[in-house]
Amino acid sequence: MKADIHPDYHDVVFHDVTSDFKFLTRSTMGSKETIKWEDGNDYPLLKVEISSASHPFYTGKHKVIDTSGRIDKFQKRYARCFSGGNRLTGTTALARSFSRARVSGVIVR
Repeated sequence: MKADIHPDYHDVVFHDVTSDFKFLTRSTMGSKETIKWEDGNDYPLLKVEISSASHPFYTGKHKVIDTSGRIDKFQKRYARCFSGGNRLTGTTALARSFSRARVSGVIVR
């Protein structure tokens, strides 16, 4: 193996900020923040938003994590589509779509 061509691979602590879960592992990433770990040593601290402790696939629970306001942007953009006066729901919308298909000659099965 050639010397001085590989990145520095050292111990770091990852902190999942949504579930307050921390774990010690090795990485090439670094950080100016440090944390004192259970063994008494200081390690670089890397903050992440999702880990196995908070991801729905691993926990079996669905959490809505909206860090950049995506849900609010969606609701603002499509607010007129969801207003009560002009929205078709349930069987009414289905019946109208079938009647349009029959008029245009398309067979719907």
